[in-house]
Amino acid sequence: MSLPQRGEVWLVDLGMAAKVRPVLVMSVPFGERDYALFHIVPHTTVPPGSQFEVVVNVPWLQAGAFNIQGSQSLAHARFIRRLGSLRDEQMVPIEVSLLRWLDLKS
Repeated sequence: MSLPQRGEVWLVDLGMAAKVRPVLVMSVPFGERDYALFHIVPHTTVPPGSQFEVVVNVPWLQAGAFNIQGSQSLAHARFIRRLGSLRDEQMVPIEVSLLRWLDLKS
């Protein structure tokens, strides 16, 4: 299996309580001295209406939103299969929301 890349949406096992769900890879490739982790934003089909949810419509993903507050880092072993990729313009609102939630300046 190839390594997940930034902008790709993968099906991932988030553990028993969080279940298997699509996630968006946000991190850039790591080097040999870095931790082999991928930072992700999970997708939910039942968004509670938080200000930190971003809706992106693609035909290969159920209606829902990416939950910025659920972002986390995961090991490659949790990734099951690639579902598709978001275009650069689809990544922008997710990046903006993540920066706003973490109070980082772009």
